[in-house]
Amino acid sequence: MLELQNLTINYGKHRVIDQLNLQLETAKIHGLVGFNGSGKTTLIQALFGTKKPNEGSILLNGEKLDHNEIAYLPTSNYFYSYITGREYLRLFPLKNPHYKQEIWEELMHVPLDDLIEHYSTGMKKKLALMAILKLDKKIILLDEPFNGLDLESGKILNLLIDRLGERGKTVLVTSHIIETLTASCHQIHLLEKGKIQKTFNHEQFDTIEKELFEKFVSKANDMLDNAI
Repeated sequence: MLELQNLTINYGKHRVIDQLNLQLETAKIHGLVGFNGSGKTTLIQALFGTKKPNEGSILLNGEKLDHNEIAYLPTSNYFYSYITGREYLRLFPLKNPHYKQEIWEELMHVPLDDLIEHYSTGMKKKLALMAILKLDKKIILLDEPFNGLDLESGKILNLLIDRLGERGKTVLVTSHIIETLTASCHQIHLLEKGKIQKTFNHEQFDTIEKELFEKFVSKANDMLDNAI
């Protein structure tokens, strides 16, 4: 079990994560939803270890989480200038016995011998994903991984997430497109005002949009009535 206990994270005087508690069953696929500014990326960064909590703890099976067990795909990826995709992948040690780069190159349609600076947003996303798959980490954090992907690549990513779950990986995915989460996740967690407001099990997935948008839509309609 991956446990977040009373997690609090501040940016200056602004509290982004507020005594958050969450239990994530390992070897499962978890989704994280919330509006912009709800703290999704901050929470992911705390799990990865790049953002230090002001309070609280993160435990894996009752022990302090070792961040070396985690792979992280951020929303936007950094790449060195004037290197090719193939050179970039060489920076990541091969730990995954199932990883075959020639298969991923064909599957993802990434031109590995071209300079990364000439890649589209989607190609850069797929290259970064190929890199973290080489590492074979137990926990995989995917922050808005569907951004910039075309329909074919998005479907491949869903299939990949399913396969990671089958191989016993613990995966946490954020997305603003709910359908991309309901396709693969075992549970989806709603983050709002710095707290996990609700966890939806698979049989409750059809209620997520209603609960997420009900208040928002009502308020927006009232405002539009006075604006148009």
